[in-house]
Amino acid sequence: MTTSDYRKVFKQLKTKPAKLSKYKKHNKPKDRATGIALNKCKRCGRQGGHISKYNLHLCRHCFREIAEKIGFERFS
Repeated sequence: MTTSDYRKVFKQLKTKPAKLSKYKKHNKPKDRATGIALNKCKRCGRQGGHISKYNLHLCRHCFREIAEKIGFERFS
């Protein structure tokens, strides 16, 4: 279940607080402690291809777009 689907149901259950709390308890996304889903790109939110070196926390796509602006040089 995606995050958007998880939040869409809130509109339907606003009038039923008991069912809403039960729904939140059983259907919220897991709190991650390890794994690929823990590290997200701070620019676009992607999880794969994560560069955390130098505290960048960018995916490889975003890094390529803004590398020269933040001071990295291309040598080839």
